Amino acid sequence: MLDWLNQYYLWIKALHVIAVIAWMSGMFYLPRLFVYHCETVPGSPESERFKVMERKLLRIITNPAMVAAWIFGLTLSVLPATDAWAQPWFHAKFALVLVMSGVHGLYARWVKQFARDANTHPQKFYRMWNEAPTLLMIAIVILVVVKPF
Repeated sequence: MLDWLNQYYLWIKALHVIAVIAWMSGMFYLPRLFVYHCETVPGSPESERFKVMERKLLRIITNPAMVAAWIFGLTLSVLPATDAWAQPWFHAKFALVLVMSGVHGLYARWVKQFARDANTHPQKFYRMWNEAPTLLMIAIVILVVVKPF
């Protein structure tokens, strides 16, 4: 049934990689903005500027890129040419992408908290969360490229 999609495999894969790169750029930059936003006085011009930056980064780049990454990734996973669901490494990758999506959700919640001047976390908290996407990305890339199991 999906055999006709096999001819577009490389295009779908390219679009998936592009979407993942865009998604990761937002996931790396949002917590950095949070770190700097913590240093500002709520309601100050600097705080308001960070609110705009965070909102635009999330809504214009990070959210659409995540949706595209999921669409193209799921499309790849059902192509007969990939046989992804039969591969153990793919299940691990899928689980880590779910975790990455959960981290994305946390970031979105924190953008909303900052928008309401309701941040309750210190800089160190966001500095630690800045590492989560990096660690997840490393594990995901190793699973996809090395396919250790």
